[in-house]
Amino acid sequence: MATFEENVKQLETIVGQLERGDLPLDDSIKLFEEGMRLSSACKEQLEAAEGKVQILMKQRDGSLKAETFPPQK
Repeated sequence: MATFEENVKQLETIVGQLERGDLPLDDSIKLFEEGMRLSSACKEQLEAAEGKVQILMKQRDGSLKAETFPPQK
């Protein structure tokens, strides 16, 4: 499985190719489909990371307590 950064880099490459507008329609559609797949993979990776994020809350006694970060909807 590719890392988030690898997926973003590949997605940026695809966007650049599509923005040039010099590809045949069939190639553009294939790249668009791949871009959508990568976008979905990135979204899933971000959601998984978001679920792991913790916020440290300072307690009255000065200790730190880890709490799960609530996902934004």
